[in-house]
Amino acid sequence: MHDIWNPWHGCTKVSPGCQHCYMFFLDRLRNRESDGVYRTRSFNYPLQKERSGAYKIKSGELIRVCMTSDFFVAEADGWRQEAWELMRQRPDVKFFLLTKRPERVAAALPPGWGEGWENIWMNVTCENQQMADRRLPILLDLPFRHKGFMAAPFIGELDVDRYLASGAIEQVIAGGENYDGARPCNFDWVKSLSAQCRRHDVKFCFIETGTCFIKDGRTYHLPDKRLQSQMAFKAGVNHPGREPRFRLTDPLGFEIEPEALYRPQFRPTCQDCGSRPICNGCSNCGKCR
Repeated sequence: MHDIWNPWHGCTKVSPGCQHCYMFFLDRLRNRESDGVYRTRSFNYPLQKERSGAYKIKSGELIRVCMTSDFFVAEADGWRQEAWELMRQRPDVKFFLLTKRPERVAAALPPGWGEGWENIWMNVTCENQQMADRRLPILLDLPFRHKGFMAAPFIGELDVDRYLASGAIEQVIAGGENYDGARPCNFDWVKSLSAQCRRHDVKFCFIETGTCFIKDGRTYHLPDKRLQSQMAFKAGVNHPGREPRFRLTDPLGFEIEPEALYRPQFRPTCQDCGSRPICNGCSNCGKCR
């Protein structure tokens, strides 16, 4: 996918949300090891260029980092400063970081970080109340200009009103669990979280129901992820909230005008997808034709 950068691959399980991690499941299907963390061949993706000389990642794109690992996993300590440098060299690109290890973040920031870089969006996973109460206070204290969290896999009801009231959380994403032994996601939890976000005008995105979805006391088995995203969209619980504003610049520090930034392109089939509010759009790779 053109909106994902995996500088390293592999991880270790640290919390309940890791129990049925999709990365371990997919690696087993491919007969690959997941416990060993290794640097990937796409490590320098942010600086890769097309034959024309233009960057593959366009100015204004949102790139999700380490979707098959954790950016702050200890095994990657030797590579992280180099990864920070790649992101520093692309101040025109938004980098979405997601971690289950916020306690490691402060000591892993690059020199000269200050209050944070404008193009970095720091997120933590809050799969249940225990993890929300452990990770959100740390997130709120960290020096980042943009912050958010993901309730994914969403495996327990959340009361995060006091954290949203801080005004520091810009976006909340929720989604059910998939693959091996997927635990149920209850629509009542989703509606409650949506209501809390609406109360504080925080952007809320329900991206997928997960394989096991409970609604109005009935349990639904939804193995098809396309159907999951359609059902999430039709649920009508998303909230646009206050749109986060990133001050993206060229290498000289001049702010890039909005009309010069990347605009996602969507296909007709994307209209009813729950992930659309947070999606980078179609890369026109031709694989769906």
